[in-house]
Amino acid sequence: MAMEFLKNLFYKTDGTTLTVTSNNGFHLRPVAQFVSVAKKYPCKITASFEGTTVDAKGVNTLLALSLEKGSRFKLTCQGKQAKEALEVLRHTFTSLMQEDKEIKAIQKEQSHYKGAFIEGDIISSGIAIAPVYHYKETRVQKKSELTFEEAVHQSIDELEILYTTQAQNSDANIYLAQKELLASLKAKASTLHGLEVLIKDASSELSGGKLKAKISDYKDILQRVKKHLGLEVEAHFPDKPFILLANDLFPSQIEQLSQTDVAGVILKETSINSHTAILLRGAGIPSLIADTSLFDTERSVILDAHSSVVVTDPTRADMEKARKRLEKDNEQKALASEKRFKPAVTQKGRDIKVMANVTDIDSVKISKEEGAQGIGLLRTEFLFKEEKPSFERQTRTYEEIFSHFDDITVRTLDVGGDKALPYLQLPKESNPFLGIRGIRLFQSHPEIMAEQLHAIFAAAGNKTIKIMFPMVSSVEEFHEAKTFAKELAKKHQLDISQILFGIMIEVPSVLFLIESFNEVVDFYSIGTNDLGQYLFAIERTHPTLKVDEASPVLFNVIGTIVKKATKPVSICGELAANKKAIATLINLGIETLSVSPKSIAQTKEEIRHV
Repeated sequence: MAMEFLKNLFYKTDGTTLTVTSNNGFHLRPVAQFVSVAKKYPCKITASFEGTTVDAKGVNTLLALSLEKGSRFKLTCQGKQAKEALEVLRHTFTSLMQEDKEIKAIQKEQSHYKGAFIEGDIISSGIAIAPVYHYKETRVQKKSELTFEEAVHQSIDELEILYTTQAQNSDANIYLAQKELLASLKAKASTLHGLEVLIKDASSELSGGKLKAKISDYKDILQRVKKHLGLEVEAHFPDKPFILLANDLFPSQIEQLSQTDVAGVILKETSINSHTAILLRGAGIPSLIADTSLFDTERSVILDAHSSVVVTDPTRADMEKARKRLEKDNEQKALASEKRFKPAVTQKGRDIKVMANVTDIDSVKISKEEGAQGIGLLRTEFLFKEEKPSFERQTRTYEEIFSHFDDITVRTLDVGGDKALPYLQLPKESNPFLGIRGIRLFQSHPEIMAEQLHAIFAAAGNKTIKIMFPMVSSVEEFHEAKTFAKELAKKHQLDISQILFGIMIEVPSVLFLIESFNEVVDFYSIGTNDLGQYLFAIERTHPTLKVDEASPVLFNVIGTIVKKATKPVSICGELAANKKAIATLINLGIETLSVSPKSIAQTKEEIRHV
């Protein structure tokens, strides 16, 4: 026994040689996923490339190798579970390389402008006519009582929340990658100065290589930590349409930028596969990579991101041509938008409701514009990100959201598992996905749940609102939560006769209790993401193991629920927006699908062909 222990402790693999096959190289997102697997094993894991050996459990150390397509590096494991770790990591790496699709350059259109112009590379297609605005910012030092350690932890928690609340968005992995990168740097830095030195060194090593675009991620997470220490960077944008010129932008700035009157963006120091570029495409902002130092004007220019040119000195004919193209683009968007507002009716005449899964007020407004027929899932976690919101703030926010739609389903606070809050103290659990989360917060943190329910009731007024409890596993749990809500309303002398109460079907035990739940709930919503996780015993954030969301097993389960349920059933998981699954779901009897705002139009169109 002792010999076996010593063998495991000092076991060293011969290692394996891995080849980078992705055209994007071994960049931040796959590196972060690789490291998250490596950190699960107690053995020492190293990567060697061209005479340099680094810790393979560190995101920044792996990135420093600057592994591009064709690079061959050796992976070695030593210590307990070394053999197992090597095999799993080899498989993980192969999968990551296969899944990492190349971001191809957008095909340029022919351009025939008479005025002076410069060429660039297309980040996001489109056209813009507006005055040039050079990026400006101010740095403001505010009071902060946080220590460096606390600021880093809050930054990591913040990135985790951004990732989990945007899980349906393919760009969400950017936040997961930044989180793993910061966690890796945190292990080697105990002060802000130490973190700055690490980031400076890492950026220097990446500079000049194919992965140099990832430098902005390093700077972004440094700025995030500094923000929690009181040093904030405030970007200033005009209150009228503009084309922004900047050397580069941080990924975290794109969301703020998309809320302005920006017509287009021209960046000098980025690449088409940078996280900033990915988010610009996601936001639909016409953007180019071009030499911004060539601009010394703030008057109107033409940014033609179809033809990949910036007309710096447009003639009248150029302006007329650009306006016509802009009008054409806008007309196409208007036609698509108009169709989005039409009902989603199948070929056999069934009217299927398409609702929205929303994460904040902005996504509510976008959903309205995209043609959503209501909110099928309001994730309230966004209100609780950095600090516990007051009753007044919650009430105001819910009131604003409720004003946009008549059909609204609010999910009570769902944290725990893979969702953390910096101020919410939950016990350390060996498997948090099976611990305190969802409806179980009524037992562990009743004061938070009471304040949230009170705010929802107050904001609802006389409006019918559906309240949905997550992670329900028994009829008793639902009964206790509903009784809690009714007693709270009685205490504050509120009439909640118009409030409906339902559950998310995520826990397999509910499948055997549908007949009993029929007697007490007003509605059901199937959360296919978590339901799949628990059905197949595969953690939904696992970097290598994946649940087949189109598994016949899952469809059989959904069919069983629909047959047994006597109350309305909807689906709010990612499966609802899966083009290949929509017809099957409708044929099973589902009549309400709730999807991300960007998926509303395509989901409606898919339904019309069923």
